[in-house]
Amino acid sequence: MPRLAVFDLDGTLVDSLDDLHASVAHALAAVGLPPRSRDEIRGFVGEGARRLLERAVAPHGHLLEPALAAWRVHYEAHCLDRTRAYPGVEALLAGARCALAVQTNKPGVMARRILEGLGLLARFVAVVGGDEAPRKPDPAGLLGIMARAGATPDETVFVGDSRVDVAVARAASVRMIAVTWGLGTREELVAAGATAFADGAADLAPLLVP
Repeated sequence: MPRLAVFDLDGTLVDSLDDLHASVAHALAAVGLPPRSRDEIRGFVGEGARRLLERAVAPHGHLLEPALAAWRVHYEAHCLDRTRAYPGVEALLAGARCALAVQTNKPGVMARRILEGLGLLARFVAVVGGDEAPRKPDPAGLLGIMARAGATPDETVFVGDSRVDVAVARAASVRMIAVTWGLGTREELVAAGATAFADGAADLAPLLVP
């Protein structure tokens, strides 16, 4: 059993796609652009808010800043409208016998607001956002969490749903478990180098419970 399990947030612990899609639609309307489809937004998520909006407004890069500002205001107000923990996640975290943390490219304040609203925040020794440490796949944020928890790479596992998560785990020399219920497809995860998979929260339980 690892000493520390670090989770991605969107697509791993919580299904936030509908709220992200709604806030991007609001931001695009605010700058006079047409909406993007839900599937498009699914492909844009994972590298932080700025990158999400960069992709959404492309090729109209000059509209990024006002779109990002509009998105932020809307998402702060609506980030818990339809966002929910994935099935089995609450029980998984409640039964864990190792330290738990979150590293996400989402802004840290928003990440903690979502976790608190879902009653999950107290489960984690650290929640680090993409504006609080170098964004994944840079390993600095993950290494900082490990240092705070007193865990070595051999004692740490990273759980995520995207190629960015696979890359950060590799960069930090920690074991990676790729979940197949999130925003990335199994094919994308395999192409990124993932070799261990979880098809449901129950598949992760043996990692966290002795």
